[in-house]
Amino acid sequence: MKNFVAENATIVGNVTLGKEVTVWFNSVLRGDYAPIFVGDRTNVQDGTVIHVDHDISCVLDNNITVGHQCLLHGCKIEDGALIGMGSIVMNEAVVGENSMIGAGSLVTQGTVIPPNSLALGRPAKVIRELTPEEIKGNKENVDHYCQLGKDYLDGKYTEYKNN
Repeated sequence: MKNFVAENATIVGNVTLGKEVTVWFNSVLRGDYAPIFVGDRTNVQDGTVIHVDHDISCVLDNNITVGHQCLLHGCKIEDGALIGMGSIVMNEAVVGENSMIGAGSLVTQGTVIPPNSLALGRPAKVIRELTPEEIKGNKENVDHYCQLGKDYLDGKYTEYKNN
């Protein structure tokens, strides 16, 4: 599959997208001060902003879900993680492999969330380890968004026209 990038998404500067990436409506990926890397099969949902800081890249590994209206700023998101809707992840924070950040959470600068963890709150704190079922659910969500991107590329969904 080719990448799906919504027509009104903005990608500017030093940004690298992997394979089967989807970038949804009104998202902004701005790699001006440093690079942004988005790994294979990662979905960046509607209204998300991904930015960098001076000499601080933003790296998203593979198979990641970034929920609607998130802000990722100069951080590292490892394979299989899910960033819940409306969450903020700040400079030099690391979200570990297969971890889940609850909706509306704030991962403060330099915080490290261990692999397979559920973290939530403002500031985000690790609550518990994820179950195998939850990790599987995150993977299924990635599959869903890859398929949805294919559907959009195939013209299954068209813009609403007011008659």
